Amino acid sequence: MDPSVSCCFTGHRPSKLPWGANEDDPRCHDLKQELAARLEGIYEAGYRHFICGMAAGCDLYFAEAVLELRREHPEITLEAAIPCAGQADSWPRALRERQEALVAECDEVSLLQRDYSPGCMQRRNRYMVEHASLLLAVYDGMPGGTMNTILLARRSGCRVITIEI
Repeated sequence: MDPSVSCCFTGHRPSKLPWGANEDDPRCHDLKQELAARLEGIYEAGYRHFICGMAAGCDLYFAEAVLELRREHPEITLEAAIPCAGQADSWPRALRERQEALVAECDEVSLLQRDYSPGCMQRRNRYMVEHASLLLAVYDGMPGGTMNTILLARRSGCRVITIEI
């Protein structure tokens, strides 16, 4: 897919979210609404391909919001950039099933390596940034994988839109 019409995503896992895994929290609802609104704007700006790392937390919110937007705009495509085959193996069953259902709805699945190894998540993030011209990030300002992906995108010339939490 053409990077000029591709948007990738980075965001926090539940352990770094103020509401944890409680998606009934009003702050989580607000974030999901903001993601949907930002994605609509990104679509209106000409982006048609969306790349998601499929991690627990914000990644899954992003994937769900893209799929919802695709119902209105069927030309939208969603790509799962999966760092390794066992990414969700240790997750609780319901979360693993949720991720699997989302992956099944993706137009493209890019499995970046078969087995887990140190650095495979960073390789996934690099893959996403290299295949997009826009990064949408949910970020709390703290060091970690999300910050590293934002910095990588900026160094690569990829535009960054941040939703602060």
